[in-house]
Amino acid sequence: MGKKGKEKRDEVAAAPDPGFRGDGRLGRKAYEHALAELHVELVKLQMWVQQSGAKVCIVFEGRDGAGKGGTIKAITERVSPRVFRVVALPAPTEREKSQMYMQRYVEHLPAGGEIVIFDRSWYNRAGVERVMGFATEKQVERFLETVPSYEKALVDSGIILLKYWLEVSPEEQTRRLEARIEDGRKLWKLSPMDLKSYSRWYEYSRARDAMFMASDMAWAPWFVAQSDDKRRARLNIIRHLLRQIPYEAPKRQKITLPERQKKGGYVAPEYQYKTIPDTMGEQAA
Repeated sequence: MGKKGKEKRDEVAAAPDPGFRGDGRLGRKAYEHALAELHVELVKLQMWVQQSGAKVCIVFEGRDGAGKGGTIKAITERVSPRVFRVVALPAPTEREKSQMYMQRYVEHLPAGGEIVIFDRSWYNRAGVERVMGFATEKQVERFLETVPSYEKALVDSGIILLKYWLEVSPEEQTRRLEARIEDGRKLWKLSPMDLKSYSRWYEYSRARDAMFMASDMAWAPWFVAQSDDKRRARLNIIRHLLRQIPYEAPKRQKITLPERQKKGGYVAPEYQYKTIPDTMGEQAA
């Protein structure tokens, strides 16, 4: 990438957020405009990762309702799922419970030319498993002792590792969880576990603090994003991750569509296709 290309990349990654509403939150139009520019950069990142064989691993952690899912969707909605892979593992099976703790995460780590995004990760042990009593204190302490060396091994293997914690206020978390109860489109986001964990705010705070103290290392630091304004948080995180990865926009040849082949005697068959009714057209009439 030439000097102008790098300047353009840095300019997009550092752009301010115009268009705030009266309540101080980012408006939809300003958000969508800024996100569209960042999506172009994410596509460039994707092409660079494919061509260079880079390996990128992005970890998202935070309380229920902090905005992890929406942030991941914003990152991935315009790129290839074959390059940007999202990993959101369910509760471990009995077999997985008997394995070495990190074992089921290792198989999902990126190979060359891949970006893997963990929607919750091995840090479950330091968070939900600790707070909800799914792991013993001895298991948690052992995890916190070993996770720095584990991540050092990842980085030494050539993986670019980024760890994000989304920090939401108690008031905003309450508002979002109540919205899940009232909105039929969001009911699937609310589990019995979410309700139990909601009541344990300060236990989660203590678990988070211990996790940061043990695993905020020079080779794998934690980055905290304030997420009460979810649109602003998404843009800030995308800009930040773009600045952490030394990608370059690949050179592209000019693309022109080839001529379409001649009809060559083709005759459409007399076949009654089972078409989908245009119910929107009926409503318009």
